[in-house]
Amino acid sequence: MIDISVSNLSKEFEVGNKILDGLTFQVDTGERVGLLGPNGCGKTTLLRILTGVVDYDEGEVTIAPGKRLGLISQIPVYPEGYTVEDVLNTAFHSLHTMEREMLQLSERMAAGETDRELMSRYDKLTNAFQAGGGYETETEKNKVCNGLSISREMRSQPFELLSGGEKTRVNLGRLILEDTDILLLDEPTNHLDLRATEWLEEYLEKFKGTVLTVSHDRYFLDKVVSRIVAIEGGKAEFYSGNYSFYAVEKEKRNLERLRQYEKEQAEIARLNETVRKMHEHNTELLHKRAFSIEKRIERMKTMNRPTAERKMEVRFGEREFRGDEVLTVKHLEKSFGDRTLFSDVNLEVEGGERIALLGDNGTGKSTMLKILLGEECADGGKLKFGPTVKIGYLPQLVQFDHPERTLLDTMLYALDCTAQTARNRLAMFKFRGEDVFKPVSALSGGEQSRLRLCMLMDAKINLLVLDEPTNHLDIQSREWIEEAVESYEGNLLFVSHDRYFIDRFATRIWMLENQQITDFKGTYREFQAARQRQQMQVQAQQGKEPPKPRKEKPKRAGGTKNLEKEVNAAERAVAKAEERMEELNRQIETAASDYVKLQELYEQKETLEAETLELYDTWERLAAELEEARM
Repeated sequence: MIDISVSNLSKEFEVGNKILDGLTFQVDTGERVGLLGPNGCGKTTLLRILTGVVDYDEGEVTIAPGKRLGLISQIPVYPEGYTVEDVLNTAFHSLHTMEREMLQLSERMAAGETDRELMSRYDKLTNAFQAGGGYETETEKNKVCNGLSISREMRSQPFELLSGGEKTRVNLGRLILEDTDILLLDEPTNHLDLRATEWLEEYLEKFKGTVLTVSHDRYFLDKVVSRIVAIEGGKAEFYSGNYSFYAVEKEKRNLERLRQYEKEQAEIARLNETVRKMHEHNTELLHKRAFSIEKRIERMKTMNRPTAERKMEVRFGEREFRGDEVLTVKHLEKSFGDRTLFSDVNLEVEGGERIALLGDNGTGKSTMLKILLGEECADGGKLKFGPTVKIGYLPQLVQFDHPERTLLDTMLYALDCTAQTARNRLAMFKFRGEDVFKPVSALSGGEQSRLRLCMLMDAKINLLVLDEPTNHLDIQSREWIEEAVESYEGNLLFVSHDRYFIDRFATRIWMLENQQITDFKGTYREFQAARQRQQMQVQAQQGKEPPKPRKEKPKRAGGTKNLEKEVNAAERAVAKAEERMEELNRQIETAASDYVKLQELYEQKETLEAETLELYDTWERLAAELEEARM
């Protein structure tokens, strides 16, 4: 069965410039399809057309009847004052409507009404409510929120005050809770850390519906999709595999097109030579034959020369180390208020190492980099760099002091070199021709990162520090950055959520979690494998102990009644903890100007948050047992 059908779709925003030009493809039920193409090719426009937000000029778009479709990048406007919790609850609108009607019917029955239609309606609603997961909505909501790092504190905040990334994350959670039939994902991993991205991948693996995703996260595409639709020149090209298959197959097709083009050009050259000789003989018969061949040549000129991206010919002026000592960290610690980011961190870095600093959002990765770069002070501990270390830094948000200057002028002022030298270096980073006269402010984020790397190229650095170097870049820009980094042979320290980038460059992993750094010497894949083995060992050890719930099951008199009581008791405990949390938040607001009191209240809040988390874990475990017992 076909869930999405697009036939001869055309769309133009400027007259004569069609962004989509006869696009045709289909997505079958249950498929996971990746939608690829350079920035500006029409991927997001297509998703908005599928949801009816944007109209199209020509063609036909069909969504399977009765299928519910949701787009992640399309964030609805909610009533003023809606909290994140309110937004998440909109996923259960139909269930809440049923629940209200059931309550009304039960009140009528309790008042003595015994009408058969009333009782029949109540039974139907009860069955539909149970089948739709009405009794598990809180459990499901907590699972999704935990997976996507939507904290209990965030859930109480007004939705309108969230950042764009946080809104996208909440909207993703809402659509997952809605149990949508067709998921349209527009860069779903852009605002997720590694843990949340892995959770989303696991969810999509179990998801029974259809997925069409736009993503520049190549690792995500490899794990999730089984087919690629690439938009090129407004039309679709098809690749029956994941991203890795697409990358290899695309190169093969480009080479084949180039061979066909060269073969065609050789034949045209041969025929042109024949025509020239025929005209030279200056006979009427040969002239006629020559004109006939010329018409044939015109018909052959149908294929444009395929363009292959030239690789960057980058050479960093690395400064050699004298000795192996690069960096020593002893007992490093950092806190903000009563919140500790990390403490007692001890590390040593030797020459040639390429280190990925990983961790969830908010754990302190960027703060750690700032301390190493001298932009932030540590609360304790010592840092010592080798005497010959020279650092080059590419921040997450690249900024230039004079964005109004052209690329060429920026290089001339920064490097104090000749115009020809500046142009040669810019050309190595794919800034050629008239591009060098563009103002820096006109560059995309990826181009600005590339320009900054170009400026670092001759700085004689031997420690390159990168903070999210591929964040929000398209695949082509990511590959350009990777080409530049590939040619650099010195030490590398980087923060990234791009697992493709991590897998390509890291030879050592620093995982920042629980206020400590786990130091693993090996690649990202080796790190993942080691973690998996560790988890399996823990699970195996836990499995040796007799599981308590199973022991207690035979003792439960009256079937699931005791379990239901425990679930209800756990719910009440959570509700009380939440009431205490709300009261604490009110006290914190009142004591905003009393620093001593504020510190005391924040300590109480931290303790209560830990207790509430344990209560939620208990509630979820008991609810899962109850669900299993009812089956």
